[in-house]
Amino acid sequence: MRDGAITRRRVLVVICVALLITASLLIMAYLSAVSQADYNKGYEIGLEAYTYGLPLLETSTTFETMTSINVSDGAFGPVNQFNNVRTLNNPGSTVVVAPGSNGLSSIAWLDLSKEPQVLHVPEVQNHFFVLALIDPYTNDLQNFGSVHNTPPGDYVIAGPGQQNAPIPAGTQHINVDYNRIWIIGSTQLKGTSDLATVNLIQDNYTLTPLNQYGTNYQPENVTNPNTTVQYYQIPGGLDFFDMLGQQLKEFPPPAADQPELAKFAEVGIGPGMAPSHNVHLSKDTVRGLQDAVAAGPAQIKNDTQTLFLASFDQHNGYLVGGFGQYGTNYPLRAVVSQVGLGAFTSDQAIFAMSWADRNKTPLNGSTNYVLHMASAPPVNEGWTLTVYDLKGALIPNPINRFEFSDTSQLTNNTDGSVDIYLQSTQPSDPAQANNWLPTASGQGFEVIWRLMAPQPAAIPGILNGTGWQPPAITAVP
Repeated sequence: MRDGAITRRRVLVVICVALLITASLLIMAYLSAVSQADYNKGYEIGLEAYTYGLPLLETSTTFETMTSINVSDGAFGPVNQFNNVRTLNNPGSTVVVAPGSNGLSSIAWLDLSKEPQVLHVPEVQNHFFVLALIDPYTNDLQNFGSVHNTPPGDYVIAGPGQQNAPIPAGTQHINVDYNRIWIIGSTQLKGTSDLATVNLIQDNYTLTPLNQYGTNYQPENVTNPNTTVQYYQIPGGLDFFDMLGQQLKEFPPPAADQPELAKFAEVGIGPGMAPSHNVHLSKDTVRGLQDAVAAGPAQIKNDTQTLFLASFDQHNGYLVGGFGQYGTNYPLRAVVSQVGLGAFTSDQAIFAMSWADRNKTPLNGSTNYVLHMASAPPVNEGWTLTVYDLKGALIPNPINRFEFSDTSQLTNNTDGSVDIYLQSTQPSDPAQANNWLPTASGQGFEVIWRLMAPQPAAIPGILNGTGWQPPAITAVP
């Protein structure tokens, strides 16, 4: 009898142990599932927030970099004044991604936190020009210049809380939603002999604080000039989202973004939020957020390739799109922030970009290519074709030729078409050499067409692929 009792107790002990082990395994499985779910949520939402926030942070670091000196030096200089690039762009020109070489840039960063600024638009003759107002989210809000036949005069740019303030007689009110506005200006340059004329035009783009309007205002004369540029970088890890929270608070997102912001808030991302200090986030969520930032650049590169391939067949091997205003197309906005930060709207310029030949093989300077242009782009203010390295810089070459334009003296075929040759060595045929755009042997490169002030009726067809097409890039055997 006693032996039977002992046996039963042993059985009960075994059963209890088994139950405890099973319970422990279930708890571990549950905790593991929770841990994985937290990680996945942090990673997936974090990657989406990275794409959403990248343009905002690119604009912020660009602002901090370009205004880190207290005197004007090319495109760099203090806020609330124009800082002008006064010489031809060259391979060392890296301030702007993919700079053009047939125009000079005029850059101004507006700080409207204290008062409005008065923009003076001069009369500009025989030169295409544009002064684009870009908001912190890289949207092109408004354009002054040739396309809209902007009347010469003074325009009061007023930020939040300033929009009902009285303005001087003879001026016009321009209301914006943010205290920081980036003016990206470009003035057509017709060769080196045109430099003095364009510099004079640039000198007449001016900004005046509203309370100084009507006086002989001049920017402050700096007694201790600092021309050492401090380069700011977008931070990594949780600092990325901390900075994003600061920027979102300083520059409140548009109402259309609220669904995204509600999602981001689930993992501690949003206006004024700092995930690095959020004690309510699990360590797995934090780990997911950190990995999302690490994976962000590859995601943007993948989005670029996806957009490029989606546009490839429709646009003869190019990425062509309506840039400058993005709505809720956050992936497109992020891609453009990397390939052409501060892009204009399509009425000002249409860009066609390619990184591959017609067979989808990446472009490389070790291969020779030909572009057959059957007809010129339908534009009112000219076009350019430029070759850049994969960082968006002009490619050094022995003849200092970086682009062709509508004013280039290209050799035509008998039917009026034009063949353009992209290769690292000069063609032996003189006619081909005249139409030669140099590349760099062994290096990848990109091709960008700029269509300045495209004819309004032609814009829809160019954008949807039913109208003028950029010439396919064909490898020469």
